[in-house]
Amino acid sequence: MNYRLSRRAVLKWLETPSVYHIAKDELYELDNESFRFFKNCGMNGGCEAPSGAFVDYCMDEGLITADRVPDQRRPPLIRSPQPSLRYLELQITDACNLQCRHCYVSGNSGKELSPRQAGDILAEFEEMQGLRVMITGGEPLLHTRFAEINEMLPDFSLRKVLFTNGVLLKKELLKSLKVDEIQISIDGLEKAHDAIRGGGAFDSSLRALRQALDAGFDVSVSTMIHRANLADFDGMERMFKALGIKDWTVDVPCAVGRLRENADFLVSPEVGGKFLGYGFGGGLHASEQGFGCGLHLVAVMADGKIAKCTFYGDHAVGSVEQGLHAAWRKIQPVRLKDLSCNCDYVEICRGGCRYRAELSGGKGGKDFYRCALYDIL
Repeated sequence: MNYRLSRRAVLKWLETPSVYHIAKDELYELDNESFRFFKNCGMNGGCEAPSGAFVDYCMDEGLITADRVPDQRRPPLIRSPQPSLRYLELQITDACNLQCRHCYVSGNSGKELSPRQAGDILAEFEEMQGLRVMITGGEPLLHTRFAEINEMLPDFSLRKVLFTNGVLLKKELLKSLKVDEIQISIDGLEKAHDAIRGGGAFDSSLRALRQALDAGFDVSVSTMIHRANLADFDGMERMFKALGIKDWTVDVPCAVGRLRENADFLVSPEVGGKFLGYGFGGGLHASEQGFGCGLHLVAVMADGKIAKCTFYGDHAVGSVEQGLHAAWRKIQPVRLKDLSCNCDYVEICRGGCRYRAELSGGKGGKDFYRCALYDIL
């Protein structure tokens, strides 16, 4: 039987050779023999193989197909840097249509990446064997040339996630979006969400969420813990599960930006930490044993600066002009052994959010919200 790599599967040469299913957001590590098999299947002529347990498994997982697959561009298969860069936060604009009281961005400078800059970064990220890009802002749909960026997205063998507040996400726009997943911010039920984001925001965001699901997109939700939504988490969990949300990510906003001006929404570690136990799904990105948060992550800001995440925008390690690879080489992985964390949960929480920890305890400090989750304050 002749087999071909399925249209939504792509080979990635990370620390271990792997095949990534873009639509399912699943990464499969390969040994040398299976790597050769997939490389041959990825060629335009496909590959011959007898049926058996391995081939049947690959068929069931949607990694290969016996059907004719149109010849398509395959990204370069080049060994990734070590550690590998797998996840990219691409902040295409810092413009926003809301003035959320907990946002880490204080103002709106109107800066944005050009389509050329965005395309160059995506091409380099793909060459570095990247897996998933989150297109964010501000509100990314406010980018003055968003349509151009949207149209280039199918050129890249990456999972594309649009992170939006949902207010501008209408049915007609959904028909044209070239992304795999839409993540929408829901920061409580109606009263609590609108207390943070403004009157009517909840109805607009929930409507967008339902429409995105109806349009066939994977939909995930991001929730920030704040003083007004503490009674809403059980209700949100029931609602999101009933709707069929893919992932629900729950976190605590850092005390920066507008939250400094709206400190009454901030919750203490003792109170807020317990709510970090909510959420479900795979989450935004993974780390590895012995390393802290962000091992495989980098962020590109709307002003063209590159940092280890958007919170570290003021500590850039490079720029889009210098290139993603050059910036990635300058980022030092966080090793758990270098932190003051010494509890039994350190490999689970990975030292928590390092930016939040540094706000209160310096470079090697503890994320006390994560400590509260595990009752070790």
